[in-house]
Amino acid sequence: MPLAWLTIATLRRSRAARQALVRLQERFNPGLYADLFESKPPDLVVASTPGWRMDRYLLREARARGIPTAAGIVGWDNPSSYSIPGSRVDYVTCWSDIQKEELILGSDWRPEQVHVGGIPSYDGYFRKQWLLPRDEYFRLHGLDPNRKLLSYACSFVSFSPNLQNIEALARMVASDALRHPSQLRVRLHPNHFWDVDLFVEERERIRRLAREVPHVHVVEPVPLGGELGYYSGEDMPEKASMLAHSDVFLTVYSTMVVEAAVHDRPIVSACIDAPRGWNRRRKYSLPLSRIGDWPTHDRFRRSGAGRVALNERELRQAIDDYLADPEADGPARRTFLEREITYTDASAGRRTGEYLLHLLEGAG
Repeated sequence: MPLAWLTIATLRRSRAARQALVRLQERFNPGLYADLFESKPPDLVVASTPGWRMDRYLLREARARGIPTAAGIVGWDNPSSYSIPGSRVDYVTCWSDIQKEELILGSDWRPEQVHVGGIPSYDGYFRKQWLLPRDEYFRLHGLDPNRKLLSYACSFVSFSPNLQNIEALARMVASDALRHPSQLRVRLHPNHFWDVDLFVEERERIRRLAREVPHVHVVEPVPLGGELGYYSGEDMPEKASMLAHSDVFLTVYSTMVVEAAVHDRPIVSACIDAPRGWNRRRKYSLPLSRIGDWPTHDRFRRSGAGRVALNERELRQAIDDYLADPEADGPARRTFLEREITYTDASAGRRTGEYLLHLLEGAG
């Protein structure tokens, strides 16, 4: 560990050291995609990250062959959560000026390499192309049209249980403790379907809660099959309709706070600490009350676009405030959205596509 900390300290302070590490990584290129490049030689290779994940091998193969590369940032917190790329990449397109700054200051990109194109996958939200009518959505899931809808999207399963948040919400709706009679819809996280005992146990406890407690419902992300597992980006009609028809949307600072802002819904980040976290099974645990200074979380808090609740009393108060006045924090919510995704007119796909076409024409 002393050697590891020394290496980390050096990388934090030295751009030359970071670039040397990237070049060192590039020396490992197992040629996984050699046959693809030989059969269909591309003029431009575009990945969803600059080699932060398994796409590093595709990008390394392209670089070894002298083919231009680009990346499109798909995750809200990716530029602040990752830093050293798995391969040198020529260009990148991102959501906002904030992400551009993170890429320049945190990952050593040159300003001329970074394009702000917005987030194309949200264009359908703005066009309302996936939205089901409220009565149809409620009927589809057996929801009570006479009760307010609270939606909770599970998040941060790897760091902390979500169950304590969900149990607090279930008690409120079951006992009619809120300003208006309400119902709770819990969206499980894709990680709940990993083969990890703790995650599976929480998933089953949430399912049992929905069976035993009145006015609690569960929705699960769409399974893609095989090794792809579950991914929450595939069921856009469900996500769009849940967001649009929620009276209050709740999560733990996940990217869905941005998606809820797209639908102009009141947002509460529920950050009740689990009494024992994951520690009972020696799983890494982090209290939710301590993550508010992470870059995306901090921006949400400072924006005033929603509320943060650290205990059950604060959670009930935040929900009641929004049930009484759904327009509360509306201007801050809209300002937050524009700052985080730049383009709110469903033009991000076109803008990103035009940029990639420009790169392709230059490559040709």
